[in-house]
Amino acid sequence: MNYADLCANIQDICENTFTAEQLAMFTEQAEQKIYNTVQLANLRKNVTGTTSSGNKYLACPGDFLSPYSLAVIDASGNYTYLLNKDVNYIRESYPNPTATAIPKYYAIFGPVTDDSTELTFLLGPTPNAAYGAELHYYYYPESLVTAGTTWLGDNFDSALLNGALVEAIRFMKGEPDLVKIYQDMYMQSLTLLKNLGDGKQRGDAYRNGQVKLPVG
Repeated sequence: MNYADLCANIQDICENTFTAEQLAMFTEQAEQKIYNTVQLANLRKNVTGTTSSGNKYLACPGDFLSPYSLAVIDASGNYTYLLNKDVNYIRESYPNPTATAIPKYYAIFGPVTDDSTELTFLLGPTPNAAYGAELHYYYYPESLVTAGTTWLGDNFDSALLNGALVEAIRFMKGEPDLVKIYQDMYMQSLTLLKNLGDGKQRGDAYRNGQVKLPVG
């Protein structure tokens, strides 16, 4: 389902005409809820960078949503995966930031520049060399509003449509019974999406066995 189809369906089902700004708001709010509810492998990215010797901070991508894994790579190509900890854990464990070694831990620190939207990783201990860094992370993909088509719209449009309808009926101050119907439909489609992202994409038949239903 592309954005034009989504907008047409929202207005047809709600039997109402919305402005372009309102339709964009419904869509973006639905996307935000979905992306923060389900961890989809299709919405993961992999980026590489480099740590700096004596610098305890590592820049975070601008579209970062949440971490999946972070590793540092030594000169021989060996990976060391870092453990995600709180900032206070790293500060307590390594109180002297000038003491350096290969990092073992990382934490989401927050901005270290005047740009308050920029996140940064805090490494512990402070790197003693320029290591390669490989980050796997969940990200906010470009919205359907501007992209026209997205993975969510093409592969799981039921969650997107029903999520946008929930926002639309709330905006219209719909009757409670109608709001409940829309919400129930959204939760059904979201459950199916979670079965994919938090279930099927995290296992295989060799490790987990095949799904079986009891035979009566």
